[in-house]
Formats: sequence, C-alpha cells, structure tokens
Amino acid sequence: MLELNRNSLEDILLGLDKRGGRAYFYRISGYNEKIKNFVSQYSNAARTKGVIVAGKLSNPDEKQIDYLFNIVGSAFAFDKIIIGKAVGRWIPQLDNTKCVMLTSAIYNSLVRFKSLGKNDAMIKNFYIKIMCWIYYKFSNAVLHIGENEPPKILYGGEIGRHELLFLQMLHECKCDIVFLQYAGEKEYNSLDPKGEISQKITLPQMEAFPPDFDLKKAERERELSKKRTSMYAEPAVQPATNVWMSGRDILEDVKQTPGTRGTDKSKFYNAYCRLTGVPDKVMYKNDLFRFYTDIKNSGRRYVIVENRIPTPTNDELMFIDRNSYSTKEQLVGAMLKCVKIQQYTELRRIVAKAFVEILLEEADKEGMNPQRLTTMTACVVCWINRYIPLLLHNWTLGIIPVFIYLGGCRSGHEAAFLRILSRIPCDVLILAPNLNERCILQDDLLFELKYPDSLVVTEFPTEMNGIQMETAAYHAEQEINSVLYDDTGMFRDYQYEKANSVILKTMYEEIDMLWTQETKFRPNFSVVDGVVNVPVLCAKISGVKDSAPAKYWKFVQSMLTDNTLIISSVPYLMPTMQNPMKTNSTVFLRNGKLNREAVLSRREYAYHHLRRETQNYIFDKIDLLINSRIIRGTFENGTEYLIAATLLYMPPAVLKLIQGFDFTKVNPKVVYINTGEQYISQEDAILTAFLSLVGFDVLFFVPTGYQTVELYFNKNILAEHKIGEYMYDLQVPKLKIPKVSKTAPAQKNKSLFGNLFRKGS
Repeated sequence: MLELNRNSLEDILLGLDKRGGRAYFYRISGYNEKIKNFVSQYSNAARTKGVIVAGKLSNPDEKQIDYLFNIVGSAFAFDKIIIGKAVGRWIPQLDNTKCVMLTSAIYNSLVRFKSLGKNDAMIKNFYIKIMCWIYYKFSNAVLHIGENEPPKILYGGEIGRHELLFLQMLHECKCDIVFLQYAGEKEYNSLDPKGEISQKITLPQMEAFPPDFDLKKAERERELSKKRTSMYAEPAVQPATNVWMSGRDILEDVKQTPGTRGTDKSKFYNAYCRLTGVPDKVMYKNDLFRFYTDIKNSGRRYVIVENRIPTPTNDELMFIDRNSYSTKEQLVGAMLKCVKIQQYTELRRIVAKAFVEILLEEADKEGMNPQRLTTMTACVVCWINRYIPLLLHNWTLGIIPVFIYLGGCRSGHEAAFLRILSRIPCDVLILAPNLNERCILQDDLLFELKYPDSLVVTEFPTEMNGIQMETAAYHAEQEINSVLYDDTGMFRDYQYEKANSVILKTMYEEIDMLWTQETKFRPNFSVVDGVVNVPVLCAKISGVKDSAPAKYWKFVQSMLTDNTLIISSVPYLMPTMQNPMKTNSTVFLRNGKLNREAVLSRREYAYHHLRRETQNYIFDKIDLLINSRIIRGTFENGTEYLIAATLLYMPPAVLKLIQGFDFTKVNPKVVYINTGEQYISQEDAILTAFLSLVGFDVLFFVPTGYQTVELYFNKNILAEHKIGEYMYDLQVPKLKIPKVSKTAPAQKNKSLFGNLFRKGS
C-alpha cells in the first residue's frame, strides 16, 4: 500500500524532484472544506496537463475501433515488442523514452488482466479499449508522461475492473491519479480488497460527499463561467458597496462625499439602499427636500425618477438588436454591443461586467423565457443609454452620482436595471414610503431600513414652494380614517381608484329593485387588494309588457336617474362624426395595448382636464375591451384601432359621468332606446360595451325585439328579457332626466376631525 512521505495532501501538486520521483494515486471517499479546496486546485492542474473524467469511461465506438485497425492493424499478439510498434504508430508524437514507458505499462496491465483468468479474446478487447482511451481521452496526459511535472488525472464517478487497471497503468507511467468515490469505498473494495493499488485519504471531520456534488456539473459550470467572463474585460476597480456606511441614517450616509468614504484606489465606494416606510410623517418631505438641496449644492450629478422608470421610446428602441439567439449568452452579448459608452474604457468595463452578470443571473431565474429576457435586456440597454450619460459624464474614479427612485420597483425590468446601477460607480437610493405599494427588488447586496409608518408621496420635493407639508393632526386623522374605513364595510367618498365590473344575471323583476341601489349593497360586491368589484346590470328588454305603450314609457321614465345617459336617437355616435383621434390611430396601439405616451402627446387628446386617476382608469378599460375581443373584428380587420379612436374621443356628457363615478355608490346608467329598424353604429356598440366594463348599468329598450349591439359582439354580454309582444314604430315620448335621484343621496363622509370640531359642537 502506498504511503505519503509528507503530511500534506498537496504533495501531489509538487514536482517529482521534490517528492522522491514518486507519483501518487489517491482515492477520496469523504468531504470537508480542505478536500473542496484541494479538488479545486487539482482540477486546475488537470485541465492544464492532464484529464478530468466525470462519470464512467465510455466504451470505444465502431468508428474509433475502425480507425485504430486502419493505423495499427487488426491483428493482436500478446508480445511487448509488437505492442510497442503499435504504440509508436498510434501515437507518433511520443519520443522513444515515453513510448517504451507507455508500452511497458500497457503490457503489465494486460498481464494483470490475464492473471484474472481472462482468455485471449478478452485480452484483445481490453487492449483495444486501452489504445482507444489513450488516443481519444487521455492524449493530453500521455504526451507528458515522464516529465518532472507529472500529468494529473481527476476521476469522479463509477469505476469497473477495466477502468481501475487503466488508471493503474497510467500511474505506472508516472501520472498522478485522484479518484473521487461519491458513494463510498464499497465498489472500490470489491476490485482492490487489500487497498494495494491506491492510497485512501483520510482527514479529520470528513463527511460524505454532498448529494449534488458532481464533477460533470462543476465542469459545465466552469465552462459556462469561462464563456460568460470572456464577454467582458475584468475592470481594474471593484465596488465597495455600503461597506463604509454607518447604517443609522441612510440619507445622511448617501450625502457623504465620495472622497471621505474610503482611500483604496482599487475600489469605488457607492451606496445601494432602500428606505421603506417613513421615520417621521410630519418631517419626511422636509427631510427629502434638505437631502436634495445638499446633494445639489455638493455639485454631484443626480437623477430623480418618480413612481416608475419611463418605458423606452421608439427612438431609443430603434438602435436595439432584437434578433433571435440560440443561447442567453449570445443574446446578452449582442445586447451589450448596443450599450453606448463611447469613452472611459474603465467605466465601459465596469458597466459591461455588471450588465453580463446581472442579466445572465436574471436569465437563470425560474419562469424566464427568451421573449421576456429579450424585452428585459432591451429595456435595460435603453435605460443605461439614457441615464449613464446624465450620471457619469466626464467620469473619473472618485465621482459617485446619485440615482433616486421614489416609489420602488414595480417590474423585474426595473429591478434588473437598478441592480446593474448598484454595481457601477453610482449611489442607488430607493424610497418606498407607502407601505401599501411593495418594491419587488430583491438583492443580497441591498441595505434596507424599515419603518412602521406609511405615507403616500408621489412627487419628490425639489422646490420648497411646491411642498405640501402635513400637520401631525392631519396624519392622526388619516390613521383614524384608516381604522374606520379599511375592511369595515364603510367607505369614504372616492376611496378607490380602480374597479372591475361584474355583470349580474338577474330576473327581469330584479332590475327595478337593483337599479338605484348603491353598488356596495348589491350581490357579489367586494373590495380585493384595493380594487372594487362592482356588480352591474347589462340587459336588453324586448317587447312591450301587456302591449301597453303608455305603461311601457312610464316604466322607462322611472329608470332615468340624475346620472343616466339616455340615448333615444339611433345611432348615438355616427361613423361620419368628426373625430380627430381617428387620424393616424395606428400609433395609439403597441403590442395590443394603448401606447399611453403617444396618446398623451397628441394635440387632439381631449381628456387632459380629467383627474389623472380617471384618465388611467379609462386607459385600463380600453386595453381590457381590446384584449377581451368582445367587439367583432378585433385583431382581425383593424377594429382595435376604431375602438381606441372612439373611446379616446367620447362626448363630454359621458366623461362627466365617468369622472363622477364613485365605485361604492350608485353607479351611472345608460338607457338606450331603439324603437325602429335603424341599425345602431359599431361605435355605439363599442361605447356601451366599454361603459359596462367601466361599471355603468346598461339597459337597452327594444320594443321590436330586433338585434342591436349583438350584431357587433363576438360574445353576447347582454341578458335578454322578453316581457311581451313585439311592437313596431312606437314614438318615443319626451323623457326627462330628473334633477335629483329618486333615492336620497348618501350623506357625505365628512372629515372626522371636522365633525368633532364643527361650529356649535
């Protein structure tokens, strides 16, 4: 049994002249930190001069054997001289000394094999294996036998009789062998019961190999890492992120000038922080303003982004290469070429390293696919090209600008961009004061301070004149309101900004009962995650009950409330009506959704006067109507462009009803009367379907029973109630919208403090 002549596992990494000319054959069946480090070192040596075998050696295939026979002949004689001639022809690069050494080792291996009782055919087959393994797998080792720095063989995986004899043969040629036994000694002991061929390595505190330890996996990861790091040149300076911070006050830490953070010229000292919640509701905005003033006065460059990072424009995207690539490495490498940092070689290296590492890390996340990765990478490239020139123009080591994001990341694209920014010479400060809006960014490098109080801040205070400072009493009122109205079934006026409509299927007799009922009292009303589910009526009443027109019109009049849009002249929206949004309407849609920036930038856009949340709500419902494909022809003949143009130029009367819609109160109504044979327009179908999605009750009175909006629907969202005989050519009487709803308006939810301290209390 072989013994170590020194007490160091690393002796195997020495030259032969420093270990008495002896080669080593180690077997290792346990694992600890020392073994881990040794295997890493030995792997590097084996790649340079040797071989790494991950898994069992495969048998030679037919082509390999045919080529062997073509070079050395198919005849076999168990004779050292004949074997030596075959080795010389098979590996002509060997000099005479190495050829003799290898021939002798092969012959001795065949002798050992024969001693096990093997016949001539078996010996020939083993000889063929040896020759093919040498040529196709171990040539990088065999060519260096006999040298002072011996070849290294790292073998990890299954082993059989042939494999062990082959490794023993290489060891005889002065190759170092390390055999990793993942499953322990049992398999090996059956082949070498006395442990004479190799030496078992035993160290203190060794445990079994980890279940996921695999040389093949390690080699794949190494090759992948090598391929990825080849995509950029290693920068000379490295980030020292957050290491210099006190951690007690993020704003004060970030204000610290770069020159006072550290002195190591091989590093840049940046901050990467998130401030979640607020330490003091009353002083928070004032603190932000003072922070902004100090940063500005210090001369440091800064960028402030509020609520979301603006999506890339068409002009920014036109320079992005978005072809298809077979691997994520190819995709990221091609996108990296679109990053525009013309000067500052070191900065370009820093950005390239961060870009490659973060995006390939994102690519490996669960659920990522090539299309999503392409979109994410394109966005990141556009944002880098947009903000790096603003932040790092004329950059030199020691310049650290500040990127401030108020609101927190809402998408993975934004999170990836900020992670890249955090790894270049730039402070990244994320402010998430509203605890009800979660920032999705997760990063081990991120330092975060959390506070229990929440505050809605939509604009970063950069002008003292424009800051709205709340008092302590104001915040107290907000907290009490929260206790009173959050999840209690009580609601403030206009408490919510988003809603989904839920169409109720009802009996005809229920329509009158539900018509003027506040939505919060209707069946299936709910509020989930700040979104109101509004139960709505959407129905068609066909025929005339009891064939009594006077009674019929009286019922229609009773359905008119002070928030009703009545349509009695068909069509309401005529195709020939002037609509400036129809011109170039194709620019309003991108990937099946509204291009909101394009809409807002149009001079003809007529909704600027509406509350911003109302505009966003309208945009959301337009997107919903288009993508639901309720309207026939959507994404087939361009109807989606008509939908967008129609709903971006609605009549003022409709807009007033939408603007005044409080989702928990009595919802607006549409009463559409069609007594003749006149077709309603496609625009009318679009409008009424849209208003139903907004949360309006929509009621069609059709005494003739003829088709109306159904002509334009892919799926009928109307519940039809046939209440009597069909009647034709009825004349619509003069119907009046009442000035006051037939139900008393709900008492306004006055300020709690106002109720407490009103005059006379």
